[in-house]
Amino acid sequence: MDISELYGRRVLCPQVEQLPIDGSQIQILPTLKVGEKTITCLRCGTVTNKWITAMPNQQYYCPQCVTLGRVSTLDKFYHVPEPNQFEVPQRILTWRGQLSPLQTKVSTMVKERMDQHRRQLLWAVTGAGKTEMMFAGITAALKRGERVAIASPRVDVCLELYPRLQVAFAGFSIALLHGREPQKYKYRQLTICTTHQLLRFYHAFDNLIIDEVDSFPYAANSALLFATKQAVKKDGGILFMTATPGEKLIRQISKKKLMVSYLPLRYHGNLLPQIKIFLTSDWRKQLQRKRLPNKLLNELKKTLANYQCLLFVPHISDLQPTFLCLQEALTDKKFTTVHATDPKRLEKVQQMRDGKYEFLITTSILERGVTFPGIDVFVLGADDQVFSSSALVQIAGRAGRSASRPTGKVMFWVQSYSRQVREAQRQIAYMNRKGRRLLRG
Repeated sequence: MDISELYGRRVLCPQVEQLPIDGSQIQILPTLKVGEKTITCLRCGTVTNKWITAMPNQQYYCPQCVTLGRVSTLDKFYHVPEPNQFEVPQRILTWRGQLSPLQTKVSTMVKERMDQHRRQLLWAVTGAGKTEMMFAGITAALKRGERVAIASPRVDVCLELYPRLQVAFAGFSIALLHGREPQKYKYRQLTICTTHQLLRFYHAFDNLIIDEVDSFPYAANSALLFATKQAVKKDGGILFMTATPGEKLIRQISKKKLMVSYLPLRYHGNLLPQIKIFLTSDWRKQLQRKRLPNKLLNELKKTLANYQCLLFVPHISDLQPTFLCLQEALTDKKFTTVHATDPKRLEKVQQMRDGKYEFLITTSILERGVTFPGIDVFVLGADDQVFSSSALVQIAGRAGRSASRPTGKVMFWVQSYSRQVREAQRQIAYMNRKGRRLLRG
């Protein structure tokens, strides 16, 4: 082990004292706070009743973050305060793209707040170019010798961000951290990781960016919110980015605890595609008879004559019957199914990008973090409880992302106008109203 592996981290390693490294800098920290009736994990912040977590001899462990290595009162954390020991290359930003005037305005605002280490939200519609708008802030932070991380709840988003950041900051070795990444951890100035990986850091980052902050599991996970606060330095800045902020973030904005920048137009200057709703009778009963709504089949055929598309269904159990039905109806088309636990998920997504598939039948796993230029989007059973309003907005945002075709179709088939569907329509209408005001100047 190199001592740099402890910089800004809390590592469970009983053998640290025996390793050939200078231990004078190493701080030994407790793992749990033991109270009268409860224990509090100092890695994830979870408070648990003692009787649930009891071990022999009045020892205790945290059951919440055990997948990262069991934390117990028998252990200690080994930590070295972040020293910011980086050699910064002369040329930092190697991205050759150009922002639109509106993107430039928002990017400048984000950069200034990152310079000041503020807490801020970038509320931008899907396809607005959020990634590119954070480049100026990241560049300035790296130039100052700061340590920066971009975290997302989803592995897919991290895998899409990594090659883009490698091109944009070619002079830097970037750490990529997620549960499926086999590479050994190395100390880096710029890190891309899942939000779960933030649990391993402690006062490490001068600026921390959380992308897709509304996405599962981050929004509803108190341990990940705790990890965010722990991973950033006490005087560090946090930039949240999303197209669909939840109630907590909106409350923080209203209480002026969080600064906000809006971008209601996409990078090509167009509004979000509006959702079209079609009522249908019990479509699952139709599927049992190997039938789909006629309107859905007709719209699929129209789209596939010229474009690719995504067809979303609520549950994994809906995938195969939908596939078999379409296999009979669309004999000349190449398509497949994909879901969260599909071992070939990433491969199938890439094959879709490469044009080997004309469409994918998918669950909400592809609601964000993936871009297919010029596609249309269909949702069968959009009123199912599995689809939150933010998920439906993200799904709708898969369409119209290409400048060559900014007006893709978004069509939902429902049995009733559920609250989530109406709220998704309302959010898109709200951002489009802001966008129209900008277009009018």
